[in-house]
Amino acid sequence: MATGGPRLPRKVGIRIFSHLGYHYFITTVCIVCCSGKGELAASELFDAAVNGKRGVRAVKDKVAGYNVTLVSGVILGNHLEKAERLLSEQIKRGYGFSCEITYWQACMECEEKSRNLSREFIAAIPGIRKLLATDVMAAYEGDPAARSIGETIFSYPSIKAMTNYRIAHELHRLGVEIIPRIITEMAHSQTGIDIHPGAVIGERFFIDHGSGTVIGETCEIGNNVRLYQGVTLGAVSFPKDESGRLVKGIPRHPIVEDDVIIYSGTTILGRVRIGKGSVIGGNVWLTSDVPPYTRVTQDKHAQSVVMISGSERE
Repeated sequence: MATGGPRLPRKVGIRIFSHLGYHYFITTVCIVCCSGKGELAASELFDAAVNGKRGVRAVKDKVAGYNVTLVSGVILGNHLEKAERLLSEQIKRGYGFSCEITYWQACMECEEKSRNLSREFIAAIPGIRKLLATDVMAAYEGDPAARSIGETIFSYPSIKAMTNYRIAHELHRLGVEIIPRIITEMAHSQTGIDIHPGAVIGERFFIDHGSGTVIGETCEIGNNVRLYQGVTLGAVSFPKDESGRLVKGIPRHPIVEDDVIIYSGTTILGRVRIGKGSVIGGNVWLTSDVPPYTRVTQDKHAQSVVMISGSERE
């Protein structure tokens, strides 16, 4: 395994954008191989596309010694330019649902903003790839039934859902309208895993089996967290304003710290904190904080019982 990150099959890069149906993005991601040293590539290769063959030669010099594959200057430039144009157009169409200007009027501000956001997103591809690599390794190392890394990439619903989520979350973070939610709902319809693009999820995240899992908009999930099927991280109430309308955007979903395991059928509601290293058993209903390194299970009367499994450790 190479230092600087897990070494995955190159097809993991192809998988990142296949769900969007944007075929030109596949070429963009394929350029950066999974060596953990490709952070230079996305933004500089885009500049190469703008500057043509001369730009490609300059990039070749800059990434000398890195595990980066470059196709010919003309093909590289064409694909990256088409990828940028396609994403920019989709972002602009998303703004059409919230822009106050009528559809027959040209909106130069939206066009310029869309172009800038598409370039920012393309530059973020190495970071998305890096996070997905940790998700893949968490699935492979955490499931004894996994025979290979490739099996987890191409057959596990968690990886499908996390691929869409990682892409959608970056677009959501950039302020793109509509499209992030569409992307996560595509995975929801195919896997049964419902992750809002606004949720914040750390490295090495894995949902075993996956079906029926719900992760709300304001959830914050740390590193190395594992969920099982049917887990809900939801809101316990929905406050309303003076006119009776729901107040949107306020923190209302759980915070799950590092190294937590939550077993199947568990529901955790509200802005509660599940402490580091805790284990939440199956079919538990929680609406209160759980201290670090705590084990929560059901008693025989189906009431949740908190059992401290060990003293708090740093």
